[in-house]
Amino acid sequence: MHLLKTSIRQRPGRLSLNELQQLLQDRATDPELRSLASEDITSTSEQLSQLSSDLKTSLTPQHPFASLPCLIEIRPGVGGSEAALFASDLLRMYQAFCVRHSLRATILKLETAEGGGNATELPLQEVVLEVESAGAYDIFRSEAGVHRVQRVPATEKSGRTHTSAVAVLVLPSFPSNGDVDGLAEDSFDNPSSDYYIDPKDVRTDIMRARGAGGQHVNTTDSAVRLTHLPTNTVVAIQDSRSQPKNRAKAWQLLRSKLAQARREAREEEMVQMRRSVIGVGKTGRGDKVRTYNWGQQRVTDHRSGITLHNLDDILEGGDSLEKVMKSVKTWLAERDINNLIADEEAAADSENKTRR
Repeated sequence: MHLLKTSIRQRPGRLSLNELQQLLQDRATDPELRSLASEDITSTSEQLSQLSSDLKTSLTPQHPFASLPCLIEIRPGVGGSEAALFASDLLRMYQAFCVRHSLRATILKLETAEGGGNATELPLQEVVLEVESAGAYDIFRSEAGVHRVQRVPATEKSGRTHTSAVAVLVLPSFPSNGDVDGLAEDSFDNPSSDYYIDPKDVRTDIMRARGAGGQHVNTTDSAVRLTHLPTNTVVAIQDSRSQPKNRAKAWQLLRSKLAQARREAREEEMVQMRRSVIGVGKTGRGDKVRTYNWGQQRVTDHRSGITLHNLDDILEGGDSLEKVMKSVKTWLAERDINNLIADEEAAADSENKTRR
């Protein structure tokens, strides 16, 4: 029904746009009327653009994790301490965005270069931000990938611009009891589910916390490390003084990582098939998705192609960041539509080969 309404609403807009263009092309048109027509063309084009975006959203199936909360994992890449500092900037950006949009967000894990979990003034080694609000995965899904920063470090005396990178991973978040809208009741207990983990496949190591973090560090066995043996996926949590709390956080993070990996593995299989049809690719975690240039006050997203010269507002989690994220969401919808077309062509090609 939503798809039908959007299509119907587009028709009057296209008729109006054609009429306005005819007025502009007609030399007999009054100058004042010509000016009004020019203004109306701008507003009508914007309306059609929004309707087109709505139509694409209506055509694409909802992502299986769309209704879930999410975990945003931020890790410095190339660039040393400058990358670690930019990781802190991204953390503050996402926290500010959550505050502006009334999204509940807490830090699930934070480790600095010194290994501690509380000293936020030190360069970040890894941080996991949990956005607990339903639908957060759909909101932040567009942020996954490598974020590149170009700026002059404070320690650079010659004024030379350095390039650093930070990897952002967006994972679906599952509470320990699996009580989330959109998940089947047996999701955690069903071996065929993406969210299932056989406890026998997980090795648990208990150790003492290390680095800065309070008097309990190096005095209590509170840190927990889980290793999923079949995939060699490792998570370690030492943020809390409570071993049970660290264990619960570790299981939550492990479950999220494995569910995402299983989903991506299936998507990659589909991508390989699609490439043989029309060359549709997939943007993964290892691809550069966005560049932040301090000297030009510029942010460019390399997927949607949008460029804004409002760096400060973006880093403050403002409207400009939301604009960039929405542009990527539209790009994702277009990509998903191309994928659907590729699936249909692949199915038709396979059927034709069978008939031969």
